[in-house]
Amino acid sequence: MRSVATDPPAPAHHAAAGAAGAGAVRPAAPAPAGPAGAPRAPHTPRGAWAAGFGQAVPVMLGYVPVAFAFGVLGHTAGLPWWAMVAMSAFVYGGSSQFAALQLLAVGAAPYAIVLTTFVVNLRHLLLSAAIAPRLAGWRRREQALFAYELTDEAFAVHSAQYADRAERPKAEVFTFNTAVHASWVAGTLAGVLAGDLVTDVEALGLDYALPAMFMALLAAGIIADRRGLAVAAVAGAGAVGLTLLGLQYWAVLVAAAVAATFGLAIAPREERTDAAADGPDHRDEEGAPGR
Repeated sequence: MRSVATDPPAPAHHAAAGAAGAGAVRPAAPAPAGPAGAPRAPHTPRGAWAAGFGQAVPVMLGYVPVAFAFGVLGHTAGLPWWAMVAMSAFVYGGSSQFAALQLLAVGAAPYAIVLTTFVVNLRHLLLSAAIAPRLAGWRRREQALFAYELTDEAFAVHSAQYADRAERPKAEVFTFNTAVHASWVAGTLAGVLAGDLVTDVEALGLDYALPAMFMALLAAGIIADRRGLAVAAVAGAGAVGLTLLGLQYWAVLVAAAVAATFGLAIAPREERTDAAADGPDHRDEEGAPGR
């Protein structure tokens, strides 16, 4: 029975245990891998900050001119600078801020302004529901801070990034959110300060910067996904059609809900196709059916 101890260990055991002996070489630890199994270098705090800011730059370039236009319009309407900056800091919603500004200019009742802002921002319920599973392991205060700075454009970027990497450093995520939020507030302040120099905002075409930037982000996220392309087509056509019918603020919310339902309806077919391609039976190492 002593021969068992003196025989050299089996290669499989040696590789698995990585035992150190004379001439034995311990294999290098594998680099962290992404969802597709590709090696990915671990993030340092500085690298995460740089990555988050790099992702934010395209969005900032779209935010600043639109926020500038909002500041100019607010100055023209006679609102104080601090009120405009506070609205960009706390409301932080482009379409809802412009809608509230129009209502303030005509002297609408406060409840009408609050209700309109609420309805316009209802789409964030759908955005939050879609991104929430990615934040399941976060603390409540971190989730609240993320939700506070969630916008349409931020949702597009975060969705694309999480599709490539299931795990992202929180420093990267919050650097992105903080940078784009700061650009929106800074653009508003610049517009208020330059309000006396700019008399016609529409002539500058600043209102097109945000839709153009968002369409670019959307195209980058759905170009390789047929189901995403179909859902985007349904949502876009529905929003345009409902707007032409006069729904205005409800158009985006209703179209998004219909498109999301359509996406859910066509998802099971693709999942069944993928499962059939992988094989008829998935079992774990013990031979029991996989869960």
